[in-house]
Amino acid sequence: MGKKVKKISILVLSIILSSVLIIGCSNGDKASEILTKYQSSWIAKNYEGMYELLSSDSKEYISKEDFVKKYNNIYSAIGANNIKIKLLEENKSSDEINFSLSMNTILGDMKFDDFKVNIVKEDKDYKIKWDESLIFPQMIEGDKVRVQNEHAKRGSIFDRNDELLAGNGIVKLIGIHPSIFETNKDEKIKNIASILDISEEVISKKLDANSNPEHLVEVVSISSDEADKINELVGIKGVKVLDKNSRIYAKGEATGNLVGYIGAITSEELEKGEGKGYSSSSLIGKGGLEKVYDDKLRGSDGGHIYIERGDEQITVSKKEAKNGEDIKLSIDLGLQTKIYSEMNREKGASTAIDPKTGEVLAMVSSPSYDSNTLVTYTSKTQADVWKQSEKAEFNNRANDVYSPGSTMKLITAAIGLESGAINPDDAMNIDGLNWQKSSSWGDYKITRVKDKSPINLKDAMKYSDNIYFADKAIKVGSETFVNKSKDFGIGEDMKFEYPMAKSQISNDGSLEKEILLADTGYGQGEVLMSPLDVALAYSAIGNEGNIMQPRLVVSKNNEPKVWKKAIDNKYLPVLVDSCLSVVNDEDGAATDAKIEGINIAGKTGTAEIKNSKEDTSGSENGWFVALNTDDSKIVVSMIIEDVKSKGGSTYVVPKVKNAMQYYLTR
Repeated sequence: MGKKVKKISILVLSIILSSVLIIGCSNGDKASEILTKYQSSWIAKNYEGMYELLSSDSKEYISKEDFVKKYNNIYSAIGANNIKIKLLEENKSSDEINFSLSMNTILGDMKFDDFKVNIVKEDKDYKIKWDESLIFPQMIEGDKVRVQNEHAKRGSIFDRNDELLAGNGIVKLIGIHPSIFETNKDEKIKNIASILDISEEVISKKLDANSNPEHLVEVVSISSDEADKINELVGIKGVKVLDKNSRIYAKGEATGNLVGYIGAITSEELEKGEGKGYSSSSLIGKGGLEKVYDDKLRGSDGGHIYIERGDEQITVSKKEAKNGEDIKLSIDLGLQTKIYSEMNREKGASTAIDPKTGEVLAMVSSPSYDSNTLVTYTSKTQADVWKQSEKAEFNNRANDVYSPGSTMKLITAAIGLESGAINPDDAMNIDGLNWQKSSSWGDYKITRVKDKSPINLKDAMKYSDNIYFADKAIKVGSETFVNKSKDFGIGEDMKFEYPMAKSQISNDGSLEKEILLADTGYGQGEVLMSPLDVALAYSAIGNEGNIMQPRLVVSKNNEPKVWKKAIDNKYLPVLVDSCLSVVNDEDGAATDAKIEGINIAGKTGTAEIKNSKEDTSGSENGWFVALNTDDSKIVVSMIIEDVKSKGGSTYVVPKVKNAMQYYLTR
């Protein structure tokens, strides 16, 4: 609000200065003042204030009521906003002042360079002489302004198989015809509220606000799929069910955060989108892809604003509507829905990609929302669910970053092999479950779950040995570890069609502290990665060591491209074998991920969320990432928050397994 006031103030000041220079001393300061007041009232759409500045004969010509009504009706119809007035330099007469006016309308920006205003002296004051040309320069007495709208069709969003995710369709408008509805009104209101699961007060307020008994009172819009509700409502005398054009979303909660929704533009959004063709009546993307691709999806509305003079039409502005573009995603809707179902509305996120093309097959945030509820209406039950969860459904976890836990160990292993810090056949002797590099660490020690010694790379991966990978990270060295982690995209800018939180190796991008370097080696410390980052890292062992550029909108970005060469091919067999052992060996951490006839490699990870090393009350996030290794077709990473009481990361394993099995065997 402050910025808007400041902007208007600066504009008014410039008008004052310009007016003084143009009108000069001949008319005096009062003439300048009246013009400035009129213009500033016009900019603020203060039509009553404008009227008070008119000359006596102008007030005889048009009443205050008609003046205000005329401006309100016309400017509302054309969606006039952001009015700007500028005095023209060629003004030489103090009686007739020329100025230009620009404004944003339903047809975009409009500008008139031929406005004229006459200032007349009445007694000691100066007044504005008004006629219809001060609405539009072409207008004369008796003219009417007409507006014909031509709405652009918003583009649709499809999955890879041309399944509709978001498109234009029909919903049912539930309305009440008051004069017919009056009999047994209270009972009917109670019945409607029960069917729709809304408050009786909502209906009563809408009816009370209506003064015309023959005017349809709109209650809510509901999905055309709600056949049972519609049939019940139709049976209530006075209730009308009409078709209404609307945005529809095909697959409920599974795609809510990904696709998003649209809604009425706010004044802040209108101001921010100045020059982009928005008007006060625009619908705009509010989340997900609807927001990210709003410019392409919405197209641009058209229409005809004209002056009607008898049978003549005098064009003020005309614009052809341009429909929005359709968008095709790499998303596999079946897989997206399956993963969301497996996550069972538990807090977390999952991403699936094709390792050879970089196409994102699923990007799930859980819990999520049904976009339809945000373009139709929200029931009391749904509102209660959101209240209880503190609106967790609207936190898009799929593009957030987390501590990767032990899923980081593949990256540490690859860096260790390439730097020579790891020889896969060499075994490390470790005494017990606790370890520190030296006494310089003080009381700080790294712990592991299984007491096995000596331990080599394959065993360390299978048993997820924190000590082994901490030691190897230290041997790699901080500078090399940071630089090599960039080969997996950590801390790098990622070109992707969806806003993602950026991964990091640490808060300041370095690992100079030895303990921090050690902790990073097994996925704790300050390293943060999104489910997409983790999936991309593991895709390298299914694609000859290459990480492909991730792609989501394949209608635009349809060429597979290598983003990073992450792993030297000669190290792939040992890394694949190590990750296979996690699933295939009887004592592996993810034996529940086995799929008959398909080789699955993977890695579990438990990320501890606690205030200090001694904190025993902290929570744990559970990870599992897996891919099929024979002609790899899919990598799935998943994180579920707060799994400490659910068995840790093993809780996530069957969820990923079921999703992969669905995709690979359907």
